[in-house]
Amino acid sequence: MKGSCLSVMAAAILLPASAMAADAPAAIDTGDTAWMLISTALVLMMTVPGLALFYGGMVRKKNVLATLIQSFAICCIASLVWMVAGYSLAFSNGTPWIGDLSRALLNGVAANFHNGVDSAFTLGAGTAAAVPMTIPESVYMMFQMTFAVITPALITGAYAERMKFSSMCVFTILWLLVVYAPIAHWVWSPTGWVAGLGAVDFAGGTVVHINSGVAGLVCAYVLGKRRGIGTDDMSPFNLTYAIIGASLLWVGWFGFNAGSALGANGRAGMAMLTTQLAAAAGGVAWMIVEWARTGKPTALGIISGVVAGLVAITPAAGFVLPGGAVVIGLIAGAVCFWSATWLKHALGYDDSLDAFGVHGTGGIIGALLTGVLAYGPLSATDANPKGTVGSLSELLAQAEAVCVTIVWCVIMTFVILKILDRVMGLRVSAEEELEGLDTTMHGERIN
Repeated sequence: MKGSCLSVMAAAILLPASAMAADAPAAIDTGDTAWMLISTALVLMMTVPGLALFYGGMVRKKNVLATLIQSFAICCIASLVWMVAGYSLAFSNGTPWIGDLSRALLNGVAANFHNGVDSAFTLGAGTAAAVPMTIPESVYMMFQMTFAVITPALITGAYAERMKFSSMCVFTILWLLVVYAPIAHWVWSPTGWVAGLGAVDFAGGTVVHINSGVAGLVCAYVLGKRRGIGTDDMSPFNLTYAIIGASLLWVGWFGFNAGSALGANGRAGMAMLTTQLAAAAGGVAWMIVEWARTGKPTALGIISGVVAGLVAITPAAGFVLPGGAVVIGLIAGAVCFWSATWLKHALGYDDSLDAFGVHGTGGIIGALLTGVLAYGPLSATDANPKGTVGSLSELLAQAEAVCVTIVWCVIMTFVILKILDRVMGLRVSAEEELEGLDTTMHGERIN
């Protein structure tokens, strides 16, 4: 799962016996750590400004600032929630269903420092599934924080232009603790029960994209459609913003996927390559399907296809070869176009910016195809020399992971929304929606 242990081996050869006591801290790999610091910054850039601009460019002028500030505010809120309890619930040992609070408020993270130098740590220490790391826990925690930031921010695309800002803030806190943290623990913690099934998710197909997409679908149904949809002009205010945002997402996604190798190694290199190819294939597939259906390839369509390809390759990036990545991207681009157009209208929900149409659908496609296209040597280890290999049994494990994620997310997101609606209300008034959230929620506007 991690990078090379060469630095630790070298230290063992060079250090005198007195320095090799059993309790000596593990040395970090500086190359792995440097790559993870860069990856963390890249993933943070995906939310601010990437997703903020991507979504902000697709809403009407009267809601642009409100949409931009949603991503920015969620970045602030989620970072604190992750530090207080989210990280501990997701990645401490606890039970197979949820972590404990042993790392609440980052308790114990500072204990890794020795003589002013942070040391490597072991994820799942003390368990049979423990995974030695080559990076400091502070870096790992921060990298995972950026995932916890972008996931609730993705949901905002489904309820854009109609949720109260105060309700969004409280929803983000509750959803991270009740929905995101448990699923992250199931899938990514060494002690998680979904990981024990043999299901894999390299960088967030289930944890991030299916989770956020399905939550967005529930939000769209609970809040109802935007007023005037079908009669008023809902055209995006500024697709230039959206294109810039999509471009930042594309670049940031290399940190998202290649960073999930958790080291500067060959698997990170393959994950970066498969990410690029799937994104390109997704953009081409959406463009061709839209061109054939409407006679014109749109800018919004091409960038949506690229994001669909990026979403679908996320769970598979470190498990498939370049050819498999192209297949995943082509399928995702075409199917997500169908989901964001025909399916949305057929089922009658208003997923404003296609959070489910792209992220939910693309995440499901990627998770399932990982079970079909996985190439064993990419993930082989001494403990598992065959690695994860595409097969019927692996496909079934992936399908089970997808299903449990959907079920938990639907039930708990619905419960959270209903409680908030009863306590503080979810949706802005008709007058506020007509005037626009920039003015009514924030007292500002674009001139």
